[in-house]
Amino acid sequence: MKQLVIIGASGHGKVVADIARKNNYENIVFLDDNDDLSECGSYQVVGNVAQFANYDCDMFVAIGNAEIRKKIQKQLEDASKSIVTLIHPNAVVGENVKIGKGTVVMAGAVINPYSSIGKGCIINTCASVDHDNMVADYAHISVGAHLAGSVVVGEATWIGAGATVINNINITDNCMIGAGAVVVKNITEKGVYKGVPAVRN
Repeated sequence: MKQLVIIGASGHGKVVADIARKNNYENIVFLDDNDDLSECGSYQVVGNVAQFANYDCDMFVAIGNAEIRKKIQKQLEDASKSIVTLIHPNAVVGENVKIGKGTVVMAGAVINPYSSIGKGCIINTCASVDHDNMVADYAHISVGAHLAGSVVVGEATWIGAGATVINNINITDNCMIGAGAVVVKNITEKGVYKGVPAVRN
């Protein structure tokens, strides 16, 4: 029986569990540091995060905050735990695409050929990543966001819901691109960018 421990009992965790079920995981449990939680959707919360050490099975960190996601995934890596990549069966992944461990690709997402997705990333519902993109570790391409060809997204950068990045754009680490923003020039300084075209706030 395939078992998966999901760390982070939230709405995001519910989506991850649904994808895991569609990837033939039969036994799914959650760990979370909120002692008031006993279930996440139809799944049990069986302990706090530190208890991952008690499990010898596949694991996944389902936490939206990139800094926390990175911290916990590193703990799992240091403990030599099996960290899986989860891809919804209704996602489209082209040829010669590389996807790192701990990344989730959700329903309706498209990743086109020769793109590279780092570890611990979120490619959210109906997002699109076109050809020859490089998405660094722990980045989040939000619901309905679109990256044109040859885009580089830095580590832990968040591309907001419905945002668009035109082709051949580089975005540095630790940025937040607001919902609906349109990025038309390189972003070299970390910060929050909003609007059409996107400017730093």
